[in-house]
Order: sequence, then structure tokens, then C-alpha cells
Amino acid sequence: MTRRATRAALLAALIFLAGAAAGVAAAPETSLFPRPRPSLAAAVAAALASVPVAPQGPTYSPAYSPSYPTALAPFSSLRPTARDGAVVAALPPPVLPPLPRAGQAPGTIGPVCGDRRIAGTPVAAVTSATSGCGIAAPVRVSQVAGVRLSTAATLDCTAARALADWVEDAVQPAARRRGSPAAELTVFAHYSCRTRNNQPGARISEHGRGRAVDIGALTLADGRRITVLDGWGGGRDGRLLTRMREGACGPFTTVLGPGSDRYHRDHLHLDTAPRSRPYCE
Repeated sequence: MTRRATRAALLAALIFLAGAAAGVAAAPETSLFPRPRPSLAAAVAAALASVPVAPQGPTYSPAYSPSYPTALAPFSSLRPTARDGAVVAALPPPVLPPLPRAGQAPGTIGPVCGDRRIAGTPVAAVTSATSGCGIAAPVRVSQVAGVRLSTAATLDCTAARALADWVEDAVQPAARRRGSPAAELTVFAHYSCRTRNNQPGARISEHGRGRAVDIGALTLADGRRITVLDGWGGGRDGRLLTRMREGACGPFTTVLGPGSDRYHRDHLHLDTAPRSRPYCE
């Protein structure tokens, strides 16, 4: 290499070293890479710390209205607070549907025999060691067609319906013509396992089958009491009792009263014995 070439190479090397030294002097003290961001957990914790907490207790304060930071929505809804007691009290009670009712339970007072005119209680089957006595499906009837019975009568449903028909179609119209509606019927007899007229050797009475009821008096709504024994035979009370007796022939198949025999001078005997035609005396 010539001297001139050597000098040129040294000059170039000096220029390079000078430029490098200047670059080192101007370099930044820290890296130009982005600074690390704070952790996500720390950011969430800081944001949640700024959210107001719902007041605890049994009531809800209308003044409480949380405002969430726009940068961060809650991850789940806040737990609802209890309703105000006054609001709960003002709510209507729940309406429960009625229970299905296939048949009325024994011991429950209400309509029986599928007839709303007949109020009473279903009772267990009446059985007897005496042949011919008993009732397969008895009811204890306390009121018919709005008229109470002085004593609840144990009958079968056929007799109970006949009693309701009689009261509705004959007794009440006759009582109103007398000046006051009927309020009560005095029951002398209903179910009883016995012979007819309690005579030895006689047939079993319809009373022993739950098909008969004996009525001895009628009480009107105004308090007047009209008995078969004292009222029969004449006057306004007699006419009322006659209408009642005549009206019973149809709903009942057997009607006996004063004049029939000595056993029925103080009451009307009404029964539903199976017959081809009514027997009324």
C-alpha cells in the first residue's frame, strides 16, 4: 500500500470512531420500548373500590342509586335488597284454586245428595242385625229449602229430596198464605229400626230403611207454632195443615195423618216406599 492510501484509510477510521462516540453521547438513558402497564387485577380492584355499596338492612332506600364508572361495568348484578315492609303488606294475597271435590267428606256440614236445597252431613252406612233395616248411603239432614229441622233426620237421599220438594212446593206456599214463611219443621221420628207402628210381628217400617220422616208441627218465621195435634180439623191452621198434607202426596209415596188411624193423630207420616201409585190417607 502506498503512503497516500494508508493515510486515507486512517482518516476514514478516525471519522467513523468520531461518529460512534457522538452517537453514544446522544443515546437515551432508558429503552424506547413501551413501559409495562399496571396489572388488570389492580385496575379492577381500584375501580370496584370507587363503587358505592348498597345499604344493608330490611328496607330499601330510594335515595340509593349506584353510579358505576364508565370505564368499568360490574361483572355481575348486585344482590337485591329486601322489599319495604309496607310494599309487601300492600300486595294482594295469593288466590289459591279450590281443591277438587269428588264428594263431600263425612262429618262436613254442607249441601248433600247433590242438591243445594238440602243441608246436612254424610254419615257412614247404617247396618243392623235385623233383616230389612239399614241405609247404604245415609245423610243427616238439618235443613231443606231454607227451612230448618228441629232434629237432624237420618234419611237416604231419595227421602231427603222428597222432603225438599215438599217444603219448596207445598209447605212454603201454604205458610205464606197463613201470613208468614215457614221457619222450622218439628221432627217426631226419622231412622229407627222397628216394625210398623211398633207392633210385634208387623213388617219392618220404612223408618228402618231411612225412607220415612214424621212431622208433628210447623213454626212460622213470626214465631207462631202450629201443631198437627191441636191445629187439625178447622180454622186457618187446619187449612194450612190440610194443604201441607195434600201437597205431600206426590213427592212421597205414602202419606198418613189424622184420620188414617190412631197411630197418626198427632203427626204426618211421610215415606218413599216403592209403590206403583201413591198411598195417601
